[in-house]
Amino acid sequence: MGDRTVSASSTPSVALVVGAGRGIGLGFVRHLLAKPEMQVYATHRSPSPELQALAGDRLRCLPMDITDEAQISAAIATIQAETPALHTVINCVGLLHDGPLQPEKSLRHLNAEQLSRYFQINSIGPVLLAKHLQPLLKHSDRALFATLSAKLASIGDNQLGGWYGYRASKTALNMFMHTVAVEFRRTCPRAIVVTLHPGTTDTELSAPFQGNVPPEKLFSVDRTVTQLLAVLDQLTPSDSGGFFSWDGSRLPW
Repeated sequence: MGDRTVSASSTPSVALVVGAGRGIGLGFVRHLLAKPEMQVYATHRSPSPELQALAGDRLRCLPMDITDEAQISAAIATIQAETPALHTVINCVGLLHDGPLQPEKSLRHLNAEQLSRYFQINSIGPVLLAKHLQPLLKHSDRALFATLSAKLASIGDNQLGGWYGYRASKTALNMFMHTVAVEFRRTCPRAIVVTLHPGTTDTELSAPFQGNVPPEKLFSVDRTVTQLLAVLDQLTPSDSGGFFSWDGSRLPW
């Protein structure tokens, strides 16, 4: 087959949401299912009741742990057996805190195991996802591959320090996705690859850190998803490889 680009124009729009069990990922699933022409695949580490309640003819749920390449490969193979193309891929998986794992406030809090876990989930998993997705984005229709990053990943914007593992792993994510975009210009020329800062959203991820967030800057999941979908709708091929905020502005690297 080589690098042949296939036509997907005769198929319905097909989306994949990675990390769809709760929070922003679940919000994306709900919004995408509201479009009657959309077929949605959703991955999860363990199925939440909220996601299971949405399952139906237009939603297929698949298990995937993004730290396990075999699971990534198996999930993508299942999708590939059922559809020739994906038109929208949104990766919402990310780690900020988990029990004893908390953002480091200073150098004395660093340890190799915690840093490795940040990078495995926030950086390495997404680029392995890109590796396996490539054949499904190699078609003649417009395609989007978006991954949630964070403004804290911006080196130029870092004035406060701290949060070493989260910041650095999301910065590595931005570099990985920018590099994927460069390769996709040759192999998947209709695919637009971006990273997105969703803003502070009222989810489990941000819950311990919402105390100093002004109410007008703490977004509901519905508002975040609506804003990010509006950004994605406006993207052009020249935007591929970019790092965008929830309001559509470009963020400094």
